[in-house]
Formats: sequence, C-alpha cells, structure tokens
Amino acid sequence: MTQVKSGDTVHIHYTGTLNDGTTFDSSEGREPLTFQVGSGQIIPGLDSAIPGMAIGDKKTVNVPADEAYGPVNPDMRQEVPRGQIPADIPTEVGTRLQMQTQTGQVVPVTVVAVDDNAVTLDANHPLAGKDLTFDIELVKIDAAA
Repeated sequence: MTQVKSGDTVHIHYTGTLNDGTTFDSSEGREPLTFQVGSGQIIPGLDSAIPGMAIGDKKTVNVPADEAYGPVNPDMRQEVPRGQIPADIPTEVGTRLQMQTQTGQVVPVTVVAVDDNAVTLDANHPLAGKDLTFDIELVKIDAAA
C-alpha cells in the first residue's frame, strides 16, 4: 500500500474545528483540498501529520496555535481615528475590511473595537492564537516523480 511522503501531492477531505467544537472550515460538499506535502502550502501542524498515511486512512489531528496561524500579535492591531474612515465604510465589530499599505499591498483586517473617537482594526489571521482540530481523510495520492 502506497504511503504519503514529502513531495507527493495529496487530496484530503477535512473538517476543522475549534476547541469548543465550532466548525471553522470544511471540504464537505466541495472538491478535496489538494496540496504538495512539505511545500509550506498549508499550516505546518497539518502538513506534518500527512506523511505515512495511505488512501482511505482517516485521523484526527490536534494542531496547537504555534503550528497553525501563530500567536496573536498585538502589533497587528491599529487604532484609526474615525475621521479617517469614509462614512460609507461599515465599522461594526466583526466586519471584515481591506486596507492598503503605503506600498500598495492589500491587507485583510477585522473591526475589533469601535468608540466615538476611533475604530480598532486587527490584521491578525482570524484563527491566530487558536488551537485547531482537523478530522481528515486521505482520498488520493499523486506520487512525486
């Protein structure tokens, strides 16, 4: 039976959940997730769990925050004076927006706080600082040449 090794391209079905059981992502109803093992295309804690699996294998993988999207970086939060945000831009807490850096790079941000004077935007990944659990099933292996 062929087992996955680094460099192979694999196709997996998965469901990702938080510690409280909330599902944050799933391939259910979609094509399997396809990636090259060991290439850095997915989070390290999940990537490292795939080698040695065979087609049809299922497993549950617990990924600590440090091997997922990393810890929350307080430097990635920015308070913006309300007057600098156009009136037509929604500023409710939880709203996802895009900012543009001085170099033109587009950065997704989340509104995390609002008061009369400022809006606080967070550019951390929404899953930063969270431990994740993945239920995965290996459905196909394209062996490296």
